[in-house]
Amino acid sequence: MTTTIHAIKAGALTSHANAAKPPQSDKALARRRQVEQLVQLSRSTIYANVKAGTFPAPIRIGARAVAWRLSDVEAWLEARPLASLQA
Repeated sequence: MTTTIHAIKAGALTSHANAAKPPQSDKALARRRQVEQLVQLSRSTIYANVKAGTFPAPIRIGARAVAWRLSDVEAWLEARPLASLQA
C-alpha cells in the first residue's frame, strides 16, 4: 500500500497495464480521493458503479468515513478490458 499510496499522493500515476506492482497486503485501504486518482473515475461514477455492482463496495472505517480495500480496487483494474489503441 505504501508505494501505491505515496505514488498517488506525489502525482506519479502510471497506467495499470504498464505498472509493475509489488504484492499488496489484503489489509491495505485507500480513501475515496485516492481511489478516484487510481481508477481515473469521478466520485459519482464510482458510487454509481458500486450501486450497479460493477465496482467494489467501500467498507466503513468510522462513523462518517469509508475506504476501499486496495486489493479489491487493483483486482477490478486488472479485470477491466483495455481500450483498443487502434482507431
